[in-house]
Amino acid sequence: MNKNHRKKKQKPPIIDKQKVTITAEITSNTQKQKRLAIGIALLLAIVTLIVYNGVFRSDFLNFDDDVYITSNNHVMQGLSWESFKWAFSAKYANNWHPLTWLSHMTDIQLFKLNPAGHHFTNLFFHILATLLLFGFLQYLTGKLWIGGFIAALFALHPLHVESVAWIAERKDVLSAVFWFATLWAYAYYAKRPNIGRYMTVLILFGLGLLCKPMLVTLPFILLLLDYWPLERLINKRTFGRLLAEKLPMLLMSITSAIITIIAQQEAVAGLNKLNLVTRMSNAIVSYCLYLRQVFWPAQLAVYYPFVQNRPLIILAACVMLLIMITLTVLWIGRRNKYFIVGWLWYIVTLIPVVGIVQVGGQGHADRYTYIPYIGLFFIIGKLFEYLSLSVKTRYKRYTNYLLIALILGF
Repeated sequence: MNKNHRKKKQKPPIIDKQKVTITAEITSNTQKQKRLAIGIALLLAIVTLIVYNGVFRSDFLNFDDDVYITSNNHVMQGLSWESFKWAFSAKYANNWHPLTWLSHMTDIQLFKLNPAGHHFTNLFFHILATLLLFGFLQYLTGKLWIGGFIAALFALHPLHVESVAWIAERKDVLSAVFWFATLWAYAYYAKRPNIGRYMTVLILFGLGLLCKPMLVTLPFILLLLDYWPLERLINKRTFGRLLAEKLPMLLMSITSAIITIIAQQEAVAGLNKLNLVTRMSNAIVSYCLYLRQVFWPAQLAVYYPFVQNRPLIILAACVMLLIMITLTVLWIGRRNKYFIVGWLWYIVTLIPVVGIVQVGGQGHADRYTYIPYIGLFFIIGKLFEYLSLSVKTRYKRYTNYLLIALILGF
């Protein structure tokens, strides 16, 4: 054979060692992040379970627990076709929340009248909501420690005890599960929109409304997320498109609100009993009371009576405080959007329960902060992130210790 036709030896491929090293480091860091995320999630679940272990030794309360469970013949039947129809048709206890009724019926089916079982379900949903919140924050921001800190504040804050330890407040913890699941589904949809992901958002939102009408504000919160951190809200044109995107959810919210108003007709105070000025005064003071309680949760009670004649100086001080905070947030928010999102989350989500439509005789309630406080937790979490970044590298770990100490302090 001619030497010219001999096969030339192929040169081995050139391996870019730098690229291989970078790829390996990225893979290694990703795996470490996943392991760390799982570890934080497990820690959140275990600590919450330990903190709330006392509920398993608690009984039913003769304060709404009888109305919702022990003296409710429909719930006491457990799961049946008749009870299922009742759950979706009844406007019982001044509420319409069929999935909440079905969850109580399921407890009766499983645990009968053993209160430990009913408390376990409440705590299970609270832990699940905490983990969904943590997962949502990690998915959206990729910041594990700050996400874990915010989720821990949600899990362990004293004002959330009422929603978890009071069996009749099942609607709080159950609706929160769907609230956070909807947020996570929406973030997933926003990154790559398609009809399947959009329908998932609508379904989860609809299920949440069937647990508690508090979710009527969720479409507005999704618009806030479009502003930050999704960064979808760029100009007036995109605002119109994003608003149109929320129209089905807004219609669902309006329908839920109408049904709720009809269901609560007997409990809603008319303007002849409480005029609009009195309601607005109570709402303004309540916003400030909740602000104080997020940092100083003292003198808590199951029932806070409605105060009609508040001193003018207190009302004026509350108005000034809210105006000052809002102006400060808008000023800082020019560069740090999370301040605006956190503050508006707090303001908007409290609107249904702040007393403008007054239901019952309470002026405010701890359980009303279950979802709204997350907006304030965003701000607190971001402030500690700045603290962590501002200190020298060798002192960063002490910032994490400070975060853990604050969580345990609650």
